[in-house]
Amino acid sequence: MKFDKSARVLDVCVVHQLLPDPGKVGVTAIDKRPVEGPVSVGPYGLYADVQADRKYHGGLDQAIYAYAAEDADYWENELGRPTPAGWYGENLRVEGVDLTGAGVGEQWQIGEKLVVEVTSPRIPCQTFARRVGGEEERGWVRRFMQAGRPGLYLRVVTRGAVEAGDPIVVLSSPSSSPTIGDVFARRS
Repeated sequence: MKFDKSARVLDVCVVHQLLPDPGKVGVTAIDKRPVEGPVSVGPYGLYADVQADRKYHGGLDQAIYAYAAEDADYWENELGRPTPAGWYGENLRVEGVDLTGAGVGEQWQIGEKLVVEVTSPRIPCQTFARRVGGEEERGWVRRFMQAGRPGLYLRVVTRGAVEAGDPIVVLSSPSSSPTIGDVFARRS
């Protein structure tokens, strides 16, 4: 796993508003936006955030979704438009972390107390495709899968708080676990 010594949280995002969605739940919480200051984090994620469909996007093993600034930069170049923090529905926009190379079961400390564990890659869905642009970006789910830049979900091991600028440090990394990229490739 590649982890820059300056790995850190750039933005902390929570739901801005629930949006109507034609999916089974009828609403989506994908509209995440950055907030200022520290945000408390518990077993189900960030305080003031919402997970509209915990069966597929949330719960204990998907409490936090992280996306790398480096991957967002890739998509900005591909799409020819900005993808600001929260655009992917992420809770944390991070930099200096190769999320695709992170091992399942790897544990990180973020800030002073928060400890999280890498659980799985994000698998894109039709809600995400609609968010990106519908007809403008036909084939978005396939395109996102082929690029292999999914971001990852984190489970909360130790409650804490997170805010922009917090350092990210690897505490432990199982040597035999698959990477997020390995798991994602099996699902594509």
